[in-house]
Amino acid sequence: MGIECIALSLLAMGAAPTPVILDTDIGGDIDDTWALVMLLGRPELDLKLIVTEADDTEAKTRLTAKILERMGRTDIPIGTGLKTSDDKLNQADWIEGYDLSAYPGTVHADGVQALIDAIRSSEEPITLIALGPVTNIGEALRRAPDIAEKARVVAMAGSVYMGYGSRPDPDPEYNVKRDVDAFRALLAAPWEVTITPLDGCGDMILRGERYARVRDAENAGAKVVMENYAIWDNRHHHPEDASSVLFDTVAIYLAFDESLCEMETVPLSVRDDGMTTPDPDGRPVRCQIGWKDRAAYEELLVQSIADPPTAARND
Repeated sequence: MGIECIALSLLAMGAAPTPVILDTDIGGDIDDTWALVMLLGRPELDLKLIVTEADDTEAKTRLTAKILERMGRTDIPIGTGLKTSDDKLNQADWIEGYDLSAYPGTVHADGVQALIDAIRSSEEPITLIALGPVTNIGEALRRAPDIAEKARVVAMAGSVYMGYGSRPDPDPEYNVKRDVDAFRALLAAPWEVTITPLDGCGDMILRGERYARVRDAENAGAKVVMENYAIWDNRHHHPEDASSVLFDTVAIYLAFDESLCEMETVPLSVRDDGMTTPDPDGRPVRCQIGWKDRAAYEELLVQSIADPPTAARND
């Protein structure tokens, strides 16, 4: 049975889609754009809200809105998260001239409060997918610590045993390093935390035929990905026939399945420099440290963007 058939069979058997909120620093590294389009291509996930994270969140909200409009998904509310700088987006050219005031969907000026309200009002537990520094989540916990009672977190964060580029030693990972206090607050809250650290996602690159299937696809999501990848400021650092490292896409997968992954519960503490260190006295965190079947995951990723299951299509 193919991946699409499995997904649709589960839904047909009454497995309701998992409600999720996406907290994303889209517009920096291109992997957030791949991850958002992948999420929109998964019928197992019901996206309730997107909150923009870190740096110029107002511009990131414009980027998110244009993606949703292009994909026919303006039903999904967007929240503008806490602005931490005026740094220009690495995909700024793609939203040049885009007028947010003409966007037909809902945009919340206070994205943190929108996140709190969405969790509190949900009839079932929410999966909060974090793809960047977790400044918004830290602030949400400060304002409303009760949200941890109705949510779980799946994040791209940390480095347990391996570092960037499959180095045999861990590194301070960007998302944690950018806001150590917020990540510590996330770990201190009484919700389940699952992460894909660099160990599991740090070399997730699509090459050759799999990359070509996304590049050549004619559906709206694949076109959004390829247009943004083409104008991304760092595109020239990567081969013509390959993606950059798609760290964040793995967190999308972990929000609805783990069967292709090697998982390990590791007690972690966070050093001041952003290192997430195994520590007997640390907070137990479910960590994706490797793959049982990486090829199958890459197939799922490609399909989610280039040929999403029928239930998720909005072409």
